[in-house]
Amino acid sequence: MAIQKIGVLGCGLMGSGIAEVAAKAGFQVVVREVTQ
Repeated sequence: MAIQKIGVLGCGLMGSGIAEVAAKAGFQVVVREVTQ
C-alpha cells in the first residue's frame, strides 16, 4: 500500500512548504486552512 494523497492542515510557514515539496515529488496534495 503506497501513499498517493497527502493532506496538509494549515497553510502557514511549514504547511505551505510541506505541500509544495509533496506536490513537486508527485503526490496529490489537499490543503485546508484551519480557522478558529
